[in-house]
Amino acid sequence: MITAVHAMIMADDPEASRAFLRDVVQLPSLDTGGGWLIFKSGPSEIGVHPTTGGEHFDVSLVCDDLDATIADLASRGAEFGPVEEATWGRRTTIVVPGSRPIMLYQPAYDPPATSL
Repeated sequence: MITAVHAMIMADDPEASRAFLRDVVQLPSLDTGGGWLIFKSGPSEIGVHPTTGGEHFDVSLVCDDLDATIADLASRGAEFGPVEEATWGRRTTIVVPGSRPIMLYQPAYDPPATSL
């Protein structure tokens, strides 16, 4: 039986990315040894999107109030791209030090991860 989804952020500077998720995003974590942090991310869901030959896996962060989340994270030093409207919700990108930006979005639908 599958009990969870384990998502990975690939980073050129994993220590900087881990520090960002721990200190700025403030995700709870467990040190599995040698500073290798595994973060609790709460409920999860999986979507399948078409690809045009690029990336085949992606990580996004979901929130229930994009403006409030941006303000909260920005107060701890997070940097963001522009906010964009989409049919499925509002989105931005959040800069992850040592890695590539990841999407942060407020869905316009009831996410199955939090509604089932």
